[in-house]
Amino acid sequence: MPDTDIKTRPKTRLKTERPKMHKVILLNDDYTPREFVVRVLRAVFSTSDDQAHRIMITAHQKGSCVVAVFTREVAETKATEATDLGRQAGYPLMFSTEPES
Repeated sequence: MPDTDIKTRPKTRLKTERPKMHKVILLNDDYTPREFVVRVLRAVFSTSDDQAHRIMITAHQKGSCVVAVFTREVAETKATEATDLGRQAGYPLMFSTEPES
């Protein structure tokens, strides 16, 4: 048998990059009733009554509050759905998204 050099390649491991996360932010306004904001938070973000109330109060006191963190697509979908619920009811309720730092 002839001598042949067998070369082996080093194994390379592919690392999948985690998706970039985005925050959904509730922006305060002086017109949307608090009870309505709580209802939207419970319906769209599946928060408990207590969580929704704390998020709403924080946004009211500080001007905005992070509701939750999701992948970009989910965050944008939920922010749009929640904002649309406010518009359908005639309120200026507003949710936005931004990349998590």
